Amino acid sequence: MKVKHVPAAPDDLTFVEDAQGAVPLVPDSQDDCCARILERTDLRSRDEAATWLTFLRGLGLVERGPSGYSRVRREPDPEFLREAFRDGVFGVDAVLAALRDADEPLTAAATFERVRDAIPEWERHKNPNTWTDVWTETVGHELDWLVRLGLADRVDDRYVIAADG
Repeated sequence: MKVKHVPAAPDDLTFVEDAQGAVPLVPDSQDDCCARILERTDLRSRDEAATWLTFLRGLGLVERGPSGYSRVRREPDPEFLREAFRDGVFGVDAVLAALRDADEPLTAAATFERVRDAIPEWERHKNPNTWTDVWTETVGHELDWLVRLGLADRVDDRYVIAADG
C-alpha cells in the first residue's frame, strides 16, 4: 500500500517515534488514535493527526485491522524510514528520478512539473480546479522528507539529489 497524503516533514525524526508511540498496541478506532496523537504531539487538528495516522500506516509503523489501528513493534530508525518512505509513499521514486535527471537544483514547483504525468488521472478528476495545488504541496512535502531522510539536499529554496541518494 502506498499513501498519497504526506504530512509536512517534522524538524526532527523523533516526532515520527512520538506519533507512532501515541497509537496503541491494542487496536482502537481512528478517532481515538487521532485523539491520542493530538494529546502526545504538537499537532493542532484532527485532520493533521489523521494524515499522520495514514502516513504511519504507509511507513509500516501502524496497521489497520477489523478492530481499528494499532502500533507495530518496530523502531523508526533513519535507515528503516528511508526505505519505508520510498516503498510506502506514492510518487517518491518519480521525485527522486526528477532530481537525479536534473541539470540544476529544482524548486518544488519545477519538480512537480517533471512528475505531473505520474499523477493518476482519477486524482486530477477528484479535484479538477485544485489538483495541481494539492500535488505541488505534496511534492514539496516529499522533497522536505527526502532532505530530512538524507536522500536529497536543499540549497536555498531548491533541491538536489544527495550524493548517496
